[in-house]
Amino acid sequence: MRIGIHPALKRFDGGIYQYTVTFLGALHALCVEGLDDEFVVFAHDPCDPALHRLDHPAWSIKPFLPPGVPPAPETFDGTPDPEVPRAQPVMRAWLERCGVDFMIYPAPHRLSFECGLPFVMAIHDLQHVLHPEFPEVSADGEWQRREYLFRNAARSATLLLAESETGREDILAAYGGYGVTAERVLVLPYLPTCTASLDVARKVHRRLKEQHDLPERYLYYPAQFWPHKNHLRLVEAIGRLHRKSGLSVPLVLTGSSTGRLREAVRREVERLAATLGIEPQVRHLGYVSDEEVAGLYAGATALVMPTFFGPTNLPFLDAWSLDCPVLTSRIRGIVEQVGDAAFLVDPRDVGDIAAGIGRLWTDAALRAELIARGRRKVDQYTPDDFRRRLAVVLGDAKVRVRSGARGLVEVG
Repeated sequence: MRIGIHPALKRFDGGIYQYTVTFLGALHALCVEGLDDEFVVFAHDPCDPALHRLDHPAWSIKPFLPPGVPPAPETFDGTPDPEVPRAQPVMRAWLERCGVDFMIYPAPHRLSFECGLPFVMAIHDLQHVLHPEFPEVSADGEWQRREYLFRNAARSATLLLAESETGREDILAAYGGYGVTAERVLVLPYLPTCTASLDVARKVHRRLKEQHDLPERYLYYPAQFWPHKNHLRLVEAIGRLHRKSGLSVPLVLTGSSTGRLREAVRREVERLAATLGIEPQVRHLGYVSDEEVAGLYAGATALVMPTFFGPTNLPFLDAWSLDCPVLTSRIRGIVEQVGDAAFLVDPRDVGDIAAGIGRLWTDAALRAELIARGRRKVDQYTPDDFRRRLAVVLGDAKVRVRSGARGLVEVG
């Protein structure tokens, strides 16, 4: 069959970008292994470096938009009604002109159902349903935009992909009433994105240590400054340790702070660190490359990630693969993902976060045990397993498309 792919290749999208790159690489490997399908990548930037490796006769790259069609706005005019799906007949005609039998969306996109072709789409989280109290998933019409996207995609998808059994449960709980059935939701987990060896990552760390004058020991948190990432409680916990226990625990942060909300959170983090008298302990290096992220993991005493969102998170896999102990949140989804390979704390409780950091910072035996457990855990996530699961997804999708099995809504 001829299968179209709309990749999410904005690097600032973090885990979704990494998942997309992993997805493309696995599909390409399946082609090399003899998969009898053709793939068409519809890219906003056909020259994107992430597409250079797709050098196989079965692959072609086309512009996302048909010739002569101006780009559509990224956001809606007004707030969409989740019960009124729109149609994109021009895009449907373009995809059909390119001979596509069905589409794959490694990241959610409203074109999936608005163009009316069969499709497979990954749903990475449903936090607007689970945690609507956070403004990044609910404010200024964001809840309605997300619900419009996910509800209509769930109704009409040939297949949906989740990253874990917990994510699968979330999809079925949220949209089972809209016709999503268990057999239409398959699990395709993340893979670690830090592919550098530990020796190479340590060399990068030595360079970064000199370049940024990093301390000998530090905690590391790679996360954009969204409220749900919980930077403020983390900084408050470090301040409490400094005040009550005399522990000076440096914290290195990386990640984007662009946009009004993230910029506001970053400034609040800086003000809080200054107020608590720990400003020198908190360093923000901004957005860094994948190579530098690996180096920072390799040099860190631990990854600290007291996030409120799941159900799965990529940084755990990367930390485990680079012998970095993990401290994270005791919440549904994360508990299932990390098992015994992380130190768990209550993300709402500054005292619990502080106690966990203090324990991990001072207990070398605990860190060594978490490293060993993390290694065993990450060994369960292999490229071979990802390709095997992806081959099952493709096989199921092709059977459904050939038989005409679709979701409940046809658009266009």
